[in-house]
Amino acid sequence: MDWLSSINGFKSYLKLERSLSGNSVEAYLHDIEKLRSFLIFSKQDTGPEKIQLQQLQGFVKWVNELGLSASSQGRMISGIKAFYKYLLMEDVIKEDPTQLLEAPRQTRKLPDVLTIEDIGSIIDAVDLSKPGGQRNKAMLETLYSCGLRVSELIGLRISNLHLKEGFIQVVGKGDKERLVPVGRVAVKHIDLYRKLFRSRQSIKKGSEDILFLNHRGSKLSRVMVFKLLKELAKKAGLSKHLSPHTFRHSFATHLIEGGADLRAIQEMLGHASITTTEIYTHLDRHYLRDAILQFHPRS
Repeated sequence: MDWLSSINGFKSYLKLERSLSGNSVEAYLHDIEKLRSFLIFSKQDTGPEKIQLQQLQGFVKWVNELGLSASSQGRMISGIKAFYKYLLMEDVIKEDPTQLLEAPRQTRKLPDVLTIEDIGSIIDAVDLSKPGGQRNKAMLETLYSCGLRVSELIGLRISNLHLKEGFIQVVGKGDKERLVPVGRVAVKHIDLYRKLFRSRQSIKKGSEDILFLNHRGSKLSRVMVFKLLKELAKKAGLSKHLSPHTFRHSFATHLIEGGADLRAIQEMLGHASITTTEIYTHLDRHYLRDAILQFHPRS
């Protein structure tokens, strides 16, 4: 089987059988194209069914020399492993050459976190007298109140707001839905934005149900949210490198510090594994000490 047929078959498998999103499928295909680029560059271009472990190890070394981070290398190797599992399943190959292929060991970096005072300073730096000010305030209050990813924030739909009940319905990674509690302050600013500003906007077709709109009446971009936070942090006198994810990390950390249950935080963040959520317990030594003293039988 040639590369084109293999890649097309793999693409169909990811879409139809694994039901992955378009972005996830493209990421997998990009990994395979990177492998093929290496094989052409090193003059080893053969059919995918003839690839040996030694060639794959050469690819890993090549990718490492390109300066990719350990996490990027690990994700790329994961994509290639998935491709060869598909070929094995389709009987294109009899043995999986990626079985002994090792990904670089990743160090777990603790995320940057803002204090409650820092969060307040950034939100207070929003100028409500300027166009988009009330939207920005509502957006940041929602981001912090619900611990959303930036993609979840800009994709938030009016039909998914259940503000009287105190919840919003969020569509996360892999189109998985979850209900997240929303605080009173965020609800107040969402209502103000909708009544005083959004209701007067000319809205583009297809964006009628999107909550947060740009001045053209369509969905906001991720870049716009990043730029907004950077500007507000500078205005608030904060020198930390910020992103929308910093608000998400801060949301989780502040809940941990307040004694919230780890499983509840996992549900609110939409983490598939509790292991991902556990990283936040490393951020507060007092929380760990108190938990041990409270629950250890010989404390």
